[in-house]
Amino acid sequence: MVENNDILNQEEQNFAGAGRVYYFDVVLDSGKGAILKDVAGNEYIDLLASASATNTGHAHPKIVKAIKEQAEKLIHYTPAYFATSTEAKLASELVKLAPGDEEDWMVVFGNSGSDANDAVIKFARGYTGRTNVVSFVGAYHGSTYGSISASAVSLNMTRKIGPLLPGFYKVPFPSPDKRLPGESDADFSERLFAEFKEPFENYLPAEETAVIMIEAIQGDGGIMAPPAGYWQKVAAFAHEHGILLAVDEVNQGYGRTGKFWSFENFDLQPDLIAMGKSMASGLPLSAVLGRREIMQSLDAPANVYTTAGNPISAASALATLDVIKSENLVARSAELGKFAKKFFAKEQAAFDFIGDVRLYGLNGGIDIIDPETGLGGRTSH
Repeated sequence: MVENNDILNQEEQNFAGAGRVYYFDVVLDSGKGAILKDVAGNEYIDLLASASATNTGHAHPKIVKAIKEQAEKLIHYTPAYFATSTEAKLASELVKLAPGDEEDWMVVFGNSGSDANDAVIKFARGYTGRTNVVSFVGAYHGSTYGSISASAVSLNMTRKIGPLLPGFYKVPFPSPDKRLPGESDADFSERLFAEFKEPFENYLPAEETAVIMIEAIQGDGGIMAPPAGYWQKVAAFAHEHGILLAVDEVNQGYGRTGKFWSFENFDLQPDLIAMGKSMASGLPLSAVLGRREIMQSLDAPANVYTTAGNPISAASALATLDVIKSENLVARSAELGKFAKKFFAKEQAAFDFIGDVRLYGLNGGIDIIDPETGLGGRTSH
């Protein structure tokens, strides 16, 4: 029987460690639904969902069927030069997911969440004529130079690869551990919003800022969100100063939070929405939805990729939307999230190593702490 370490030891000679966050010594071989199987035949319940890229589970039969049928019809022709019927249909379906009237929105395709956030930066600068980009400490927006310049969740996303792109500024994220004892949502929001405004009052001209990039619920930062009132203050500030508001839904979108988009939990109206990961159930595909006038501010080839909108990925994306809708997965996430929240509240009361518990739909962050110090790390599912 093949063992996990046999393959891992061989791979180690060829695969650079910068390309993987190492969790367990496991080599995956197959998956069905929520169950994964490794090369040694061991089975696992997948709580990671391939970094939030498989919201419909593994090898869903409708999605597998769509991929097979498209592969037999047309594997690829670059949408950079010609439309394909599958990609064109997907574009028409995606604008329906935007808030408000679909006629007010347009879409552009990419290959990953990283280049989707790069596109957000490009279109924001193109539309506003401004250069500065504001994001939050704890954010993970991707690994390309634009998206990594907006990220602030690991020193290894900065260490030895700088200088990063100019014009990027980070503001504190209002994570739950910053809340003072007994502090109300309103007071907490006001205090952290004052910290948000400080750069704009001292060294960052609002009139030179193109976009504020947010994760309404931070993913890699720990599945954390501020009170809704905080995001409303940020959105009002952006609107007042002509700054675009962009929401990164790559990690938290497509039903993970009990809403289709995570920003719906906070009644936000973004100007730009980045998506990826689960939109094609894990096949390489990303997109940016933006208000029509913003998306018309740049001309080709400002955001052209040879394989963006690949027909097989597009077919998988269409099937993914069908599965989410027909199987009511957004409502299911919301309902099962309530069950999970009750379960972890009970466990939190029983075990002193469980710290803060945060659940948004079936998407959760649980702090595992040292009971004596109250300190520890975060894990998310």
